[in-house]
Amino acid sequence: MKVCLWDTRKNDVQKDFAGGMGVGMPTGVGGKRSKFIRHMYKRDFRPTALNFAYLAAVLKQLGQQVQYSLDEIVPADVYIFNPALLTLDLEMQTVETISQRYPNSRILIVGQVAYAMADTIAEVQAQNVTVIKGEPEQLLFKWDDVLQSIDRIIDVGVVANLDTLPMPDWSLFQYKNFRIHYDFWRFPSTFIQQSRGCTFKCNYCPYIMIESKTRFRSPDLVAAEMQHGIDRYGFESFKFRDPLFGLNRKQTLQLADAIGRLSKRVQFSVETRVDLMKKETLQALKSVGLTSITIGIETPDEETLKKYDRVAINDDRQRSFVSMCRSMGIRTVAGFMVGFPEDTTASIYGVLNYARKVNPTYANFNIVTPYPGTQFFNEVKDEVADFDYRKYSVYQPVMKYKHLTADEVKELHGKCFSKFYFRSRYFTENGRLLWPQLNRFLPKLKVGTNFSPVQN
Repeated sequence: MKVCLWDTRKNDVQKDFAGGMGVGMPTGVGGKRSKFIRHMYKRDFRPTALNFAYLAAVLKQLGQQVQYSLDEIVPADVYIFNPALLTLDLEMQTVETISQRYPNSRILIVGQVAYAMADTIAEVQAQNVTVIKGEPEQLLFKWDDVLQSIDRIIDVGVVANLDTLPMPDWSLFQYKNFRIHYDFWRFPSTFIQQSRGCTFKCNYCPYIMIESKTRFRSPDLVAAEMQHGIDRYGFESFKFRDPLFGLNRKQTLQLADAIGRLSKRVQFSVETRVDLMKKETLQALKSVGLTSITIGIETPDEETLKKYDRVAINDDRQRSFVSMCRSMGIRTVAGFMVGFPEDTTASIYGVLNYARKVNPTYANFNIVTPYPGTQFFNEVKDEVADFDYRKYSVYQPVMKYKHLTADEVKELHGKCFSKFYFRSRYFTENGRLLWPQLNRFLPKLKVGTNFSPVQN
């Protein structure tokens, strides 16, 4: 049986982010500085979504003939789509076209968007479409059941034991081109996981839609997958896609030990919370190749965090963590959020000023985006101004604001980027992390502590 994994990279989509809902890139609107920031983002050619690499391996294990198609319709018996919000409209149009052209084929829609919007997607005119709720890799165990079912929506649940999954198969994709510049300087890069799920309850987060607990993989199997990636694909860097890397400290240290025994030194990055990473854990990870840590700071306003069920972390602790990482030679990628419905010019400048104080290696300013399927979306549905999901990139305003217009939010958002990056202290403190080769030639730079707030 021929199975086609159908995909697109249009609309600047990065499908594996925002819990699988997908994100875009800064628009570049607003002058030369904005265009430069967009250019820096565009340098990346991020890996294909990890669930597609798993599906490629799963389907081959089931004896299917698998192919990957980027924006082209090729003949197949089964088509599998993994839409992002940004590309949902485009992919549903393609589904309709395939249904008309190949009426005897089956079309499966998988992924986080499919889970969140199953009822809406199942309303398409095509009669050969099935929406798969749950983790796509469950098809390893339920492939025949799914194909034999006539239901428009099938809930397959989650993989009970992640160690039963085959290693992701990247051979169908452009893996030699995979690059993530903000995390690494050695390529190609790839995605990997030590765990799935999140135990926190942030009501705007899509990670907890399927389940709000964390499942772990064996550290030795994770390291074996890294070794396989080195040997089979020549991967030089690995981005862990766990939303809470380090939640189990014992397993994290076991993984660090296993990574240290790989045949060659690699680079890797993780995403975590500040309160999950002790100095000793950082040192162990750094010693075997950790180059970058992504953390979600969101906003310094504790009342806003509490309103959206985000567990706040002490201000000084966040700044100390970033400073400690900097001193250890570890990049920090901090996420900040602007454009809450109650935001003002002053509150957005407050986020910017706090970002400048913390001064991570990279600051990513996201505009609050209500993802369908989250509690936040249900709570603010009447405050959503635009349901055109092509704009749900985290870089375009789609809400109604109590004190600002959408254009004002967009303008302030652009200023957050330009006023964070284009200043001397940013380069003074982060230059060695941005350009590691400087360490060979320059004497140790004295880290400045002066801070000049931006006035609104």
